Amino acid sequence: MARHKGRGWHGRLLAAALGVTAVAAATSMWSAQANPTAARQPKAPVSVPDSPDRKVAEVSKEIVHASDRGPQGVNITIDDGPDPAWTPQVLQLLKENDTKATFCMVGTQAEAHPDLVKDVVAAGHRLCNHTVSHDTTMDTKSEAYQSKQILDAERMITKASGGVRPEYYRAPGGAFTPYSRELAASRGMRPLGWNVDSKDFERPGADAMVATVKSEISNGPTVLFHDAGGDRSQTVAALREVLPWLREQGYSFGFPVR
Repeated sequence: MARHKGRGWHGRLLAAALGVTAVAAATSMWSAQANPTAARQPKAPVSVPDSPDRKVAEVSKEIVHASDRGPQGVNITIDDGPDPAWTPQVLQLLKENDTKATFCMVGTQAEAHPDLVKDVVAAGHRLCNHTVSHDTTMDTKSEAYQSKQILDAERMITKASGGVRPEYYRAPGGAFTPYSRELAASRGMRPLGWNVDSKDFERPGADAMVATVKSEISNGPTVLFHDAGGDRSQTVAALREVLPWLREQGYSFGFPVR
């Protein structure tokens, strides 16, 4: 008896629900007929924030050196930051010289200084993945280790930037492997090399750095500097002289080809 009574109660509830559905459907049909354009109105696009977990378009796995500004283009690249002491000074110099650059950031540095990452992006510069911990022996490590260094850094930099993904991958010390290049490219990060090493990491003096750039710029367009890893006052001084000199020679500043 109790089971029969229960089935009757469920039956009445189902009938009521069907009645509500029917009324809703009729109301929707009447609304569409009364306002025929409403039915054809496209839905507003949904903004989906960029994420390193989203599928991205692959790029070439070949190491790029060329500039998107052509034969007279120069790519200024700044490695190992961001750094609270030196990155703001480099950004100011780039602004004064109307120059865009590519910042190859270490994941832990980006995570520690997200405001600086956002400043770099806001100024129109591009981001490059320089791994989590800048291990220059990465090419001797396992694929699992390389993958963690690259993918974790990608997430850290993207989060710090507010959703802007790095467009390039530069192996620390140039320690690329076929695997790391292919992995980076599959994530939309073009492997990035360099043609001119300013040697600023060794702190040879600003004059020596400037002389190196002037003598080696004919080797190719991508020039390597650093904005972290210690005292970068020599780098700042060298950039202050190099940037206007390059423009005087007829070069224009661009980004590495994607």
